[in-house]
Amino acid sequence: MAKYLKYTKNFYFIFTVLFVIWMVFIDNNDIISQIKLQAKLNSLEDQKEFYMERKEKIKAEREELLSNYELLEKFARERYLMKKKTEDLYVIVEE
Repeated sequence: MAKYLKYTKNFYFIFTVLFVIWMVFIDNNDIISQIKLQAKLNSLEDQKEFYMERKEKIKAEREELLSNYELLEKFARERYLMKKKTEDLYVIVEE
């Protein structure tokens, strides 16, 4: 026991213990904040992966639409309700 009390009187030991306590519990960048930030980073990386896959899918659809006029016309009619001047458009809403 006297062996441990000898270390507690040392300035460097006391300073080191206080510094570790400060960094672990009190500082703005404490361990709890770091864990939360890491979880948020993982979530954002998952979202990034999802949006990159979605971007590739949209690029493929765009290339397909720009290469085929009939498909482009069908897409415009269905999605944006476009019509020719001589046509009437009826929208059927399902309940």
